[in-house]
Amino acid sequence: MAAREFTDAIALLKADHRKVEELFEQFEKSRTAASKGKICHQICTELKIHTMIEEEIFYPALRGKIEDDTLDEAYVEHDGAKVLINDLESADPDADFYDAKVKVLSEDIKHHVREEEMPKEGMFAQARETDVDLVELRDRMLARKQELLSQAEASGLPAAKPGAVNLVPA
Repeated sequence: MAAREFTDAIALLKADHRKVEELFEQFEKSRTAASKGKICHQICTELKIHTMIEEEIFYPALRGKIEDDTLDEAYVEHDGAKVLINDLESADPDADFYDAKVKVLSEDIKHHVREEEMPKEGMFAQARETDVDLVELRDRMLARKQELLSQAEASGLPAAKPGAVNLVPA
């Protein structure tokens, strides 16, 4: 995963969005519990890594530079997704409501992506109007993402922690 693949931090995040959308489509087409479990695990891992780089690097860089409400809503949307991710990671693909939870997670993520990518007023549009160095941010986010991917491959990522982020700027 080379930095030149993505022009800036927003391109990196959009690529993550497209990857997860594709995984949700694969889940919808899947017919076996084993296949659904494997795809859902991929979805959860991708979302946990994406959420971590946004919350650790991207969102803090934008605090005070874009609308606070936009950032606050994004953190809250992440928290809702984390609850479903934790439920799914601890469930068997044959469990009651498993498919329904994946569907709701998919819908929540689609909403979140729309809010971030909305032309003119979305988070990414607002970010482009700031003085934040989106290329430098991309480099930091890619380094962290690579670290998290290595950790996930070696031993798995820790459970997603809703509410672990301080919404008040330091």
